Amino acid sequence: MNIAELDGRIGEGWGGLSPNGCHINVILAHRGSPTAAAAISMFTHPSPGHTPVLCCVGASQPEYQPVWPPTLMMNKATANTPALETMTWGPGQLGIGQAVLDSVAAGLIEASGDLIVLVAIWLDGDANDETKVRLAAREAVGKAIRMAVEGRDPAAAAALVENRDSLRNPFYSGD
Repeated sequence: MNIAELDGRIGEGWGGLSPNGCHINVILAHRGSPTAAAAISMFTHPSPGHTPVLCCVGASQPEYQPVWPPTLMMNKATANTPALETMTWGPGQLGIGQAVLDSVAAGLIEASGDLIVLVAIWLDGDANDETKVRLAAREAVGKAIRMAVEGRDPAAAAALVENRDSLRNPFYSGD
């Protein structure tokens, strides 16, 4: 599939277990498209506790390199403690970068400046294991990119429709 055909494709993934698991949303954008413009505009709208970054990896700050394709990362949970900031922009960012590079290695996406990967990450404020967070982010982003590129499993989508009256959510405890 060429990069233009990926524009606007959306994927979702969960990795790991709470409190060290994470939830990911991915949007793929073709550079120069309205989707890419919307993704890039988030850089002009940071808010306290929500800082968009270009995903970079490296053993030290002077060694940082951007993941390619360019990957824009935004946290969904407000990073309002030093611990959550560290988990988000440390192991969360590293796991995101590794998953994007895994997806390039697997041939799902190209390492091209014409593709932009937008990743929104949710981490639990009680996350406490950097390795588990990194692995969870890597797993979740991998799932989300695969869904964005390959599409939703039609049988899984049909099952949701069929079972819509009995669906549950871990954050809902009502009837």
